[in-house]
Amino acid sequence: QVQLVESGGGLVQPGGSLRLSCAASGSIISLNYMGWYRQAPGKQRDLVARITSGGITNYADSVKGRFTISRDNAKNTVYLQMNSLKPEDTAVYYCNLGGPWYSRDYWGQGTQVTVSS
Repeated sequence: QVQLVESGGGLVQPGGSLRLSCAASGSIISLNYMGWYRQAPGKQRDLVARITSGGITNYADSVKGRFTISRDNAKNTVYLQMNSLKPEDTAVYYCNLGGPWYSRDYWGQGTQVTVSS
């Protein structure tokens, strides 16, 4: 049983910043990966960034240099610092958790990020 709760979304102007947080609770296995995906209306859900429990990160090319993913293993929380936001970053952002000891991936309910003037 794993529950993921996202927070930090909202409306921001182009060039602005937001920090998303995702707190995991329940039966958390220490060895895992956590990531952020995003989905715009009518579009597929795409990987934004991912981080392992050991701190290894991967980013989509579209966000490299602008977004930073991090995690606090003691708090079972992953963060996404989003800088220099663009209108094309507008989407619902979903937190994800999985790994070799999980039978399936877990997903948060999503948090809306809107970049507009």
